[in-house]
Amino acid sequence: MALLEIRTYPDPVLREECAPVTDFGDALKKLAEDMAETMYANEGIGLAAPQVGVAHSFLVVDPASPEDRGREVLALANPIITESDGTVEFEEGCLSLPELTVPTTRKARVKVAAQDLDGNGIEVTAEGLLAIVLQHEIDHLHGRLLVDYVSPLRRTSVIRKLKKLKELEGQEG
Repeated sequence: MALLEIRTYPDPVLREECAPVTDFGDALKKLAEDMAETMYANEGIGLAAPQVGVAHSFLVVDPASPEDRGREVLALANPIITESDGTVEFEEGCLSLPELTVPTTRKARVKVAAQDLDGNGIEVTAEGLLAIVLQHEIDHLHGRLLVDYVSPLRRTSVIRKLKKLKELEGQEG
């Protein structure tokens, strides 16, 4: 397994509409392992392929409590929300938008149709944190970011802050 570089805003891959996964071979399984390792190393609970520079419709999630993390990573190819119900408010963060949290309104319950690592069709019904994480990661697969959920004024401020952080990061390296 290998740690992958997490792409941060304004990397253009984060705004791409992802292509469907069509190859369910060893490369996808390796990507899933590497993405899970990267997610855990960065204390994330979800990671979408574009966040590691891969513009394919693929994600991994593990919103389990700290003592249970790593026991069961959910890897989904080509996920689509087929049903949703209710709403919930949540303060979200994102590995691609460091030091930013955004209050969002998400669906409280979702049903997601996807494919597993072997290409078999699966369905995931989720509520609570898992539902929120799935919606967040599926947003990434369509080029949507947390900054899209804030007012235009706050978005301008946040983007300025993120660019400044990126510049400082470049000076340290």
